[in-house]
Amino acid sequence: MTEHECPTCGRMFDSRRGLGVHHSRVHDERLPNRECNHCGDSFYCESARTYCSEDCHDAAVSYEGEANPNFSDATEQTNCEVCDAEFEYYPSEKGGVYCPDCVENVAWRDPPQISGTAHHSWSGGKLSIFCDVCDARVERYPSQIQSEVILCSRECHAEWLSEAFTGDGHPNWRGGGVGDYGPGWRAVRERALERDDHACVLCGADADELGRNPDVHHIVPVRLFAALPVLAVRDAHTLDNVVSLCPGCHRRAEFGRVSRTELRWRAGIPRTDAPASGVPA
Repeated sequence: MTEHECPTCGRMFDSRRGLGVHHSRVHDERLPNRECNHCGDSFYCESARTYCSEDCHDAAVSYEGEANPNFSDATEQTNCEVCDAEFEYYPSEKGGVYCPDCVENVAWRDPPQISGTAHHSWSGGKLSIFCDVCDARVERYPSQIQSEVILCSRECHAEWLSEAFTGDGHPNWRGGGVGDYGPGWRAVRERALERDDHACVLCGADADELGRNPDVHHIVPVRLFAALPVLAVRDAHTLDNVVSLCPGCHRRAEFGRVSRTELRWRAGIPRTDAPASGVPA
């Protein structure tokens, strides 16, 4: 039986495996299990490496000529399509269209067309529309037409604001001749803000973004309750008839640009919870 001697302490073992386990545990070093194909040194590696280091690998393996993965017997010659100079190239590398000098010099290339119809965001150019105040013709890109009104100047904008925010167009409008909202309003307002997390149910703007609490909007206006002899103003102050809105969305709702159905849906109010009968839902 062949015995194996520990090269560090001289202890004898019946198997190579037993010697390897002993040397790893006792001497904290694994015994070599490979021999470098280049320098012949012994080394340890768990995988099937054939070289002990990158230097030995680079010295033994060549990537020149036929050993190169891109080698295709020989280079070919062609003429550059730009300057007509003759140059060599590997067919496996490229199509042989431009010489190295022209590849580096981009001055000959046509610059990309990024204006007008060639632009990736082209959507038909400007549209011809009319100012909602003075009826003057103006041109706007579709991306610039995002508001409910079209205005041509600061003057028209000021005039529109003056008219739009008068009377029931003002965010603080309380129904004209309805007068004081009466009992129940303050309590239902606080409950609506808590239900809606003090944020607009349409755009999500919260009290931190607005710098104050959102407005609380009556889905069915208070003036409709006040106009019916069988109802009173306080009947409008129910949690299923109010939603929290930022000033901008409040104006949209007051101008009828958001349906009452959507307001209830956004606030999570079931359709069956519409206000008392006799008042339009």
